[in-house]
Amino acid sequence: MPESIDWPPKHPPQQRRRRFIIILVVLAAVLLGGRTALSYYVDVLWFGSLGYVSVFWKTLSLQWGVFAAFTAATFLILYGVFLSLKRAHLPDLPSGHTVYIGGRPLKLPVEPVLRLIALGVSLVIAAATGAGMMVEWPTLALFWYAPLATGRVADPIFGKPLNFFLFALPAWQLIAGWLLTLAVITCLLAVFFILITGGTRVLAGRLSRYVALPWRGLSITFAFLLLILAMRVYISRFELLLEDHTIFGGVTYTDAHVMLTGLLIVCFALVLGAAIAIVNAVRMPRGRWLVAAILPAAVCYIALQGVAWYVSSFIVKPNELVREKPYIVYNTDLTRQAYGLNAVAQREFPAETTVEAADPANNQPTLQNIRLWDWRALQDTLRQIQEIRTYYDFPDIDIDRYVIDGTTREVMLAARELNVDKLPESSRNWINDKLIYTHGYGITMNPVNGFTPEGLPTLLLSNMPVQSTVRSLSVTRPEIYFGELTNTDVYVKTRQKEFNYPQGASNSLTSYEGNGGIVLGGFLRRIVIALDRDDLAKLPFSDDVNKDSRLLMRRNLRDRVTALAPFLTYDPDPYIVLGDDGRLSWIMDGFTVSDSYPYSSHYQLDSNLINYMRNSVKVVVDAYDGTTTFYVFDPEDPIIAAYRRIFPSLFKDASMMPPGLRKHVRYPELLLKLQAEVYGLYHMTDPEAFYNREDLWTVATEVGMGEGGQQVSQTMQPNFVLMKLPGETGVEFAEILPFTPANRNNLIGWIAGRSDGAQYGTSVVYNFPKTKLVDGPLQIEARIDQNAQLSGQLTLWNQQGSHVRRGALLVIPTGRALLYAEPIYLQAERSPMPELRLVVLALQDRLAYGPTFESAMAALFGGASSSLTAPATSAATAAAEPLRGAAASNGSPPPAADLNGLIAEAAKDLGDYQRLTAEGKLAEAGQKLEELKRALDKLNARQK
Repeated sequence: MPESIDWPPKHPPQQRRRRFIIILVVLAAVLLGGRTALSYYVDVLWFGSLGYVSVFWKTLSLQWGVFAAFTAATFLILYGVFLSLKRAHLPDLPSGHTVYIGGRPLKLPVEPVLRLIALGVSLVIAAATGAGMMVEWPTLALFWYAPLATGRVADPIFGKPLNFFLFALPAWQLIAGWLLTLAVITCLLAVFFILITGGTRVLAGRLSRYVALPWRGLSITFAFLLLILAMRVYISRFELLLEDHTIFGGVTYTDAHVMLTGLLIVCFALVLGAAIAIVNAVRMPRGRWLVAAILPAAVCYIALQGVAWYVSSFIVKPNELVREKPYIVYNTDLTRQAYGLNAVAQREFPAETTVEAADPANNQPTLQNIRLWDWRALQDTLRQIQEIRTYYDFPDIDIDRYVIDGTTREVMLAARELNVDKLPESSRNWINDKLIYTHGYGITMNPVNGFTPEGLPTLLLSNMPVQSTVRSLSVTRPEIYFGELTNTDVYVKTRQKEFNYPQGASNSLTSYEGNGGIVLGGFLRRIVIALDRDDLAKLPFSDDVNKDSRLLMRRNLRDRVTALAPFLTYDPDPYIVLGDDGRLSWIMDGFTVSDSYPYSSHYQLDSNLINYMRNSVKVVVDAYDGTTTFYVFDPEDPIIAAYRRIFPSLFKDASMMPPGLRKHVRYPELLLKLQAEVYGLYHMTDPEAFYNREDLWTVATEVGMGEGGQQVSQTMQPNFVLMKLPGETGVEFAEILPFTPANRNNLIGWIAGRSDGAQYGTSVVYNFPKTKLVDGPLQIEARIDQNAQLSGQLTLWNQQGSHVRRGALLVIPTGRALLYAEPIYLQAERSPMPELRLVVLALQDRLAYGPTFESAMAALFGGASSSLTAPATSAATAAAEPLRGAAASNGSPPPAADLNGLIAEAAKDLGDYQRLTAEGKLAEAGQKLEELKRALDKLNARQK
């Protein structure tokens, strides 16, 4: 019997280590996966609050389905190859290695250690691969759910339908890259076994003349690698249609006549090499046969490159235009289709220069809606007169059209959002940030050319509570819980009243009445939400929060729409809309893009290169309850059709958009800018003109304000205008952008994106005559600077404690002529609020200006003289004019005392004007400037 018995019996050391490892794995899974599980739970609640819980589960199933499939496949391939290679090399593997510890031998087994290492490495690589492929789930989902090919568009080289390039080819590229990575890893694994077993054979047969290496495993894995390379080369034939070249994009003459066939031969050579490697594995394996396996493909590839160089250098280059002509046509046609330019209507515009050609009488709606408020100047002004409190901000200015007193007018809107970062530091606490300061309040609205006598905007909607000067405009739900600055989570429907807006000595308070957000519910759900939102120290223990309270999260518009539909590209500039019911909503433009449209040239969009773009979706976000709706406006887009098959509950037809919102949709700025860039080259459909770049256009440049108030040249941005397009009868809301010839300043044409009625989403280009010179924005700016009176006045303003701000120069077609309009503002150094002081209007051969739009119009079209100040209108001045005229007619000289008095009066007015301007009292300074002008007029009249 043994001397002692341990009770309970001790586990063997190996079993204890195994249990310890299992416990560590479980703890790691709980710590790492628990956070993910909490996040998923809160996301389920959030998607459910918006009515899109099915979208969440579908996205999750696709993501984890891709992860599981590729992780499992990667692990099985790698670990399976390891086991196969180990079995094949088992006789040559060393059985173990003996080490001596304390004089006692300890034998370390090699095979179990290798198996454990292979298991761990395979799991790590498989998990990393699965995670990488998980990110690419939209590519694989589009391939799986792609609609049937319509056959209306096919590439001219292979005859493949559009769906093949948009959906199948990207998936093939992704899978081929995955398989190629696995093939390289398996080959390295085979080389590893050769090194181990080869070393063993050398040691065992060190006295023999020849030691054979075990090439069988490497032959099989090398055959797999060659087959994957053959697959990759085959796919590369289709990728030739997506390549960009110096002159055009897509397949070239050399590609079509040499590369396509040559790559197919290389593909067959690789398959032949794989067959040689397999035969080498079955028969007596030799290393030299592996070299022979790759030799056919290498020879073919080198020969292919040589032939391609010869054809390109000696056949194509000497006759490039003739050889490449049909391929240039392919590129121009399909690039225009990819960017929607094939539907652009082209019209001729005479660009005449006379006042009669402008036809002001028949273009009054256009003239009455010329935008004189530069959005930057308006933003600065609103921040001074409408922010009310420092914690409010106007992050952007939007331009839209509304019916005011029965007439459609172009207006500018700004949402007054709450910026919690501007709260005083003493007020920054959890209750204020999360429970009290929860939302912005109201909007401002002003006509694009409405000014008060002091040069401030004429506000139709303003103040808090919102006041309206127009009966048809009212804001019934002014609170803004979701916007561009709402970057924090808040809790509503709590016992704590929310700050609504300042009101005298007290504040107006409110409580959220909407159904948006996640219901916090009981204590357990509150704990889970607090853990996910990093609010564990406050939320579960707050007495103000109850079971009916709601969490509003992802309140920033971009975060919100990206979480729901991350596969779309969004315009960075959402705009606020006042609906017929008085509610505020945001509209964002959503785009589908691709980089695999056949024969289309690539252009930069943000940080991505794309060659296809469609404005397929309009996203509407309610500013009060956060309801988010995706409306499909381009059902012909195959990409959005595929996503609708994946997420049928996410998208709605455009016809379901409420009429009060539908009339405010507009042609997106992001799309028009990209189309204008592409159109500058691809308006040339003649191959010879395209090849020679005979008529290359660029978007016009203008003078803008840089840092420090310095004038800089910058590319013009699209301008929204309410106008009657040339050749049309009705007034419509359009987005226009002028073109100039490359490296020139004169105008050559302009593009308009249309936004109203049946014309929505269409665009039209007006071409100017090439036989006449039409002034561009920089040339008009030069004419303004060269005008002696204007230049002197601007110089004077810039020296009197203030500086001049020049607004955006608008180029607006009216009648058969072009009208140029630029507002000029005066801004005191001590005040960030600019005020309108001059309006400059110009035609091709006339320049006029005045302190108001009406006076400038009178000078341009009515024959009046341009003036820097408003004309005198007082009765005393009017009565004095006949007397001065009579004195002048009698020829009697004015008394010297009168002259001295007028000189002193003028000097006093000048001094007062300079002092008031330096103090920032621009309205009073403007009155003194008018008095100075009257005094100078009197002096001039006396001298006559």
